[in-house]
Amino acid sequence: MVWLLPALVIGMLGAQAEAQNGKPPLSAIDWLSQSLVTPAALPVPTEPPVASSGTVPDAVTVQTLGADTTDSLGVLAPGVTGLPQNLWGPAQIGDILHLLAQDNRQDLPALQGLLITLLLAEADPPAGMPPGETLFLARVDKLMEIGALDQARALLDAAGATRSPEIFRRYFDVSLLIGDEDKACAALKTAPGLAPALPTRIFCLARAGDFDTAELTLDTSKALGTVSPDEAALLARFMNPELDDTGITPIMPNPVTPLIFRIYEAIGEPLPDTTLPVAFTYADLSDRAGWKAQLDAVERLARAGAVAPNMLLGLYTDQKPAASGGVWDRVAAFQAFDAAVTARDAKAVARTLPPAWTMMQQAELEVPFATLFGPALAKMKLSGDTARLAREVMLLSPDYAKLTKGLQSSDPKVGFLLAVARGTVADVPPLDDLGAAIAAAFKTPAVPTALQPLIDQHRTGEAILQAMQILHQGEAGDLRAVTEGLSTLRAVGLDDVARRTALQMMLLDRRG
Repeated sequence: MVWLLPALVIGMLGAQAEAQNGKPPLSAIDWLSQSLVTPAALPVPTEPPVASSGTVPDAVTVQTLGADTTDSLGVLAPGVTGLPQNLWGPAQIGDILHLLAQDNRQDLPALQGLLITLLLAEADPPAGMPPGETLFLARVDKLMEIGALDQARALLDAAGATRSPEIFRRYFDVSLLIGDEDKACAALKTAPGLAPALPTRIFCLARAGDFDTAELTLDTSKALGTVSPDEAALLARFMNPELDDTGITPIMPNPVTPLIFRIYEAIGEPLPDTTLPVAFTYADLSDRAGWKAQLDAVERLARAGAVAPNMLLGLYTDQKPAASGGVWDRVAAFQAFDAAVTARDAKAVARTLPPAWTMMQQAELEVPFATLFGPALAKMKLSGDTARLAREVMLLSPDYAKLTKGLQSSDPKVGFLLAVARGTVADVPPLDDLGAAIAAAFKTPAVPTALQPLIDQHRTGEAILQAMQILHQGEAGDLRAVTEGLSTLRAVGLDDVARRTALQMMLLDRRG
C-alpha cells in the first residue's frame, strides 16, 4: 500500500510531501534536518553605511587581526593553499554570500579543487565584519552541496560540533550521511544547551539502545498532542521495525533531510538517492550498501572532486566483477590495467591502457585516473600510441610539470600542451582558436575591467569566485572568457591552477 505522510512532512520536514518529478537537487541549506527544537537563525548580513562625501570620517571600524571569530576558521593554512591570509580584503559579506550561493560547481577538476580549497582556507574574515559565523556556515553549506562531506566535517571539527546550534545542525547531518551518527548523538548528549527535536531525540535514544526512554518520550508526546499520528507511526516503526511487515511504498518527501533519509533506511524502505543532492550519495559508500551501489557512489563523488582518488582505487579493486556492462566493464578494464602497471609489464600496459582510458573518459574520471597512475607511467619505457596516451595521462596529473619534464614531441599539438605545462607558451604557436585564447592569457594577460578593482583592493576570494564563473563560460565556447578567466587566476598568483585548467580544457571533453 502507499503510505501518505502529510503531517509528518509538515511537522518533521517543513514542506508538503510530493514526488521529486525531476526537480533539480536542492541547495544544502534547504535540506538540513530540523535536528534542534529552535535552531538559531542565521544572522542577517548588514551592509556598512555608504559615504555621502569624500571627507575623512570621525571614526573607523577596527577589527583585530586574528580575533576569535568562527568565520576565520579553516583547515588549510595559507602556506598550503597559496592563498593570502587576507583572502577577502574589504569585501562586503553580502557579495561573498551571493557568489557562494551560485551554482558554481565546476566541470573541470582543477577548478572544482580550487573551489574546495577556497572553502577550506584559513583566512581573516572581510575587514570590518563583526565576529560571527555567517561566512563559516556558508562555506560549510557549499561543501555539503557539492558532496564534500569529509571536508565539511573537518571544517566543523575545527569549530567544535557544539559551538552553536547552527554549527551542530550541520555537524549532525554530515554525521548522518557519512555513517557517524553515534558520535553526533554523543556530542548532543554532552551539550545541554542544545535541545534536540523529537525525531532527533528518539533517533539518538534508539541508536544508544535506550528503547524504553525512546518509547516513553514518544508516548508522552502523543499524550501531549505534540506529535501527529503519522509522525508517531513512523517513529514507532523506527523503534520496532516488526510492527509493520506489510511492505510500505512511501512517497518521496520534499525535501528529504539526512534524518528522514536515515529513518527510512532504518525501517527497511531506503529512499533512492539518484535524484537527491550528491551529498546523499555518500551514504552508499558504507559497508551497508552493496558493491554496485558503492561503485556508483564513488564514481559520482569522484566526478565531483569530493573524494580522494585512492577511494576509487580501493573500491574498483575490491572484488572481481561478476557481471558485464556499465560500471562492471569499467571495473574490469581498470583492474586489468592496474595489474599491468603493478607488474611493470610494458606490453600488458600497451594492451590495457587504451580500453581503460576509454572507460575513464566515458565516466569523466580521467583526472582521478591520472592522479593514480601518472607517476607510474612516467617511469615506464613506452612507445607509439601507448606513449601518446601516457603523455595525456601525465599532463592531467597534479604532478604534470614534474612528470613531463624533459619530454619532447614532433607533434605540434603535444608540443603546445607541453609548453603550457612548463609555462613557456610564448615559444610555441597555438594550433586552434582555443589554443590561441589560452596562449593569450600567458603572453598578454587580460583581466576583465570589472575584476581588476577586486584584485587591486585585495578582494582575492571574490576575484577567484568570479574567475571560475567566467571560465565556466569559456568551457561553453566563449574564447574571450577563457583568456580573461585564466588571466585573472594568474593575476592573483594561481599560475599552477591556470595551467592545469588550460590543460584540462584542451584534453577533456566536458561539452556534455
